[in-house]
Amino acid sequence: MKNLMLIRHAKSSWEVPLHDKERPLTSQGIQNAHLVSSTINKHLPKAYSIWCSTAERAMETAMIFAQNMSFPLESILYKDELYTFDERNLEKVIKSCNNDFENVILFGHNEAITNFVNKFGDVFIDNVPTAGFVHIEFNSASWDAIDKGITKKTIFPKDLK
Repeated sequence: MKNLMLIRHAKSSWEVPLHDKERPLTSQGIQNAHLVSSTINKHLPKAYSIWCSTAERAMETAMIFAQNMSFPLESILYKDELYTFDERNLEKVIKSCNNDFENVILFGHNEAITNFVNKFGDVFIDNVPTAGFVHIEFNSASWDAIDKGITKKTIFPKDLK
């Protein structure tokens, strides 16, 4: 059994002209990341790995979540290939995961996350919002063999306000 928890980075700022990868979170994004991360602990497995895109907004989101989940910051795995907006690229990264990992929390970007969730989950989600959390369970012993899974839980900031 493999469990994948996908989290879209929190709301990022467009106010300053920066390269896309360097955009930080807005104050609303920071608040929403704290809001969602403080409610997901009861929905997480006992042990998991955290993977994160190398975009500033994703790394900031992952750090907020990790702190609120008591996960050591130095254990977050940053992967350049998670800086993708294409679900096929995201799928390749996920399917390359070491099978020693049963549970992975992944911080990434849209459209990749929404399209991946709709391809592999059993609940259609029009748009995974910023700071949105989606847990999909796969009846598979191997990441490279994951197919249609079961959407176990979604937590979006608007649901908590």
